[in-house]
Amino acid sequence: MATHFYTASSLDGFIATAEHSLDWLLTQDFDENGPMAYPGFIRGVGALAMGASTFEWVMDHEMGRWQYTQPTWVFTHRDLSPPEQGDVRFTQADVRQVHAEMTAAAEGKDIWIVGGGDLAGQFADAGLLDEVWVQYAPVTLGSGAPLLPRRLDLELIEVARNRSFLCSRYRVAGGRDL
Repeated sequence: MATHFYTASSLDGFIATAEHSLDWLLTQDFDENGPMAYPGFIRGVGALAMGASTFEWVMDHEMGRWQYTQPTWVFTHRDLSPPEQGDVRFTQADVRQVHAEMTAAAEGKDIWIVGGGDLAGQFADAGLLDEVWVQYAPVTLGSGAPLLPRRLDLELIEVARNRSFLCSRYRVAGGRDL
């Protein structure tokens, strides 16, 4: 079991525009059955964490339908409405406490920090982030939400090409022994 930050980034290091949009990503050529693609990744995931902006984007983009079957913790100080179906838990708790809850709920499967970069950084700061997976899209944004707004030392453990994307997988240096 490991805790992953799995995301896509522009070449200049942003995971969303300043308006929290991912439209730039959805127009890119990516093989869903190719290396390091989402369908293979999500099969091993037992619990998710995301920030409020990511949650709102998913709900807007999916027109209110919740696509995840795994229990999901949404870190927020906002008053958000849960989806009609799905196990979504809103929290303001410390990532250490939530990670323990997620570990129990995941039942031996991996944990996915969906977004954003600051939330993944909080897990890293607590020594709870094991891997960072980044699919670099062939686009620059110039500004927006940074990939990881803090320093992390990473060890490259896998690299692949998926059509126009450079896909990379890193181990967080000094992280937990798996």
